[in-house]
Amino acid sequence: MPAKGPCVSGELPGPKGKKIIDRDTKIMVTQTKAGPIVAKKAKGSLIEDVDGNVIIDLFAGVGVQNVGHCHPRVVQAIKEQSEKFIHIAGTDYYYENQVELAEKLAKSVPGKMPHKVFFTNSGTESVEAALKVAKAATKRQTFVGFISAFHGRTMGSLGVTASKPVHREGFFPFMTGVYHIPYAYCYRCRYKQEYPECDLWCAKILDEVYFDTFVPPNDVAAIVAEPIQGEGGYIVPPKGFLPTLKKIAEKYGILFIDDEIQAGMGRTGKMWAIEHFGVVPDIITTAKALGAGIPIGATIIDSKLDFDRQGRHSNTFGGNPIGAAAALAVLEIIEKEKLLERTQKLGRKSIKRLREMQDDYDIIGDTRGLGLMLAHEFVKDKKSRGINKEARDKIVELALKKGVGVIGCGKSSIRYIPPLTIEEDLLEKAWDILEGCIKTVDKG
Repeated sequence: MPAKGPCVSGELPGPKGKKIIDRDTKIMVTQTKAGPIVAKKAKGSLIEDVDGNVIIDLFAGVGVQNVGHCHPRVVQAIKEQSEKFIHIAGTDYYYENQVELAEKLAKSVPGKMPHKVFFTNSGTESVEAALKVAKAATKRQTFVGFISAFHGRTMGSLGVTASKPVHREGFFPFMTGVYHIPYAYCYRCRYKQEYPECDLWCAKILDEVYFDTFVPPNDVAAIVAEPIQGEGGYIVPPKGFLPTLKKIAEKYGILFIDDEIQAGMGRTGKMWAIEHFGVVPDIITTAKALGAGIPIGATIIDSKLDFDRQGRHSNTFGGNPIGAAAALAVLEIIEKEKLLERTQKLGRKSIKRLREMQDDYDIIGDTRGLGLMLAHEFVKDKKSRGINKEARDKIVELALKKGVGVIGCGKSSIRYIPPLTIEEDLLEKAWDILEGCIKTVDKG
């Protein structure tokens, strides 16, 4: 694979890719397909498709490849573990690398209290475990969630997901007892106010209105929040939003569940995105980037919330030894390659470049993000702020044709989430290509 950038010749997908897509369409259940990338191999921040086209990956396997595709240390760890044993059932028996991973994760999260870990296979399963822990520990049955939130598509997590109607349509009854309130989306404030003059009304309304009228706070087990909303549009709340919610939660003995599935593992320049806001959660959920592509997730809890007896929750594959080996390698890479510091540096340069694009093109309404969790929101024009899904989709399509893979989020935003290991010159090349695409669409 060429090391210096993208190489696309002809159509995407090419003839080989089209054949595989046709086969996929006939045999695979309808899912979420985002673009015609038919991968053959990937390394670092580059993906080569079956027709020989090479693409710069600015979606990181949808938030999974924080340490880059096929990082040598991850590959080595997988190989070494696969030669020892592949599965024992870590929820019923014991092996050391699962314990070692749990110890490292417990030490990595905010808060001085001791923590315990439950391993899962995916993000939605991590959320399911968090919901059960919260219910069992508090003996309460309801939750507070947020409009535009995404926490998964299984029946418990779907109850707190409120990102798009398509996720929930036709699936009721999913978990009931969730009260959704607007998230702190300052660019499109649901209350038509301006920050900071609003005095964080979007957080304070929970106590002053909801808890004072129809939501009994003593029935609420937990507030479930993403520190940065992911599928909802990469929405970064103002600094005081999450601390205000945590303070309200503490007032009523309500737990705070921090969903870090997309924002965690160094993506924002901190190990956990919640660290930017000075909040200590009671429960943290993670998955995606934890295993660098090997399915593994975790629910990390204040140890005092642990189940009171065996059998309350379990699974078959959680903490799989190969997944644990990969995750230990990821944690080692983040530390040894100083990826948190690197992400902060690249993030500062990147958001500056993205804001310069916003200044130059009328279809970019907002630029936001932390570290390398970045986004543009596309609009009809800056004055009206009208949602412009058409422009967003054209830019995604055009960028791929020119060798840059990006993926949308929210109603009209594009998320930019390259591997944290991406070479600076390659990232600059990606921004150049992206800007060219935005310029073309902006001109109509």
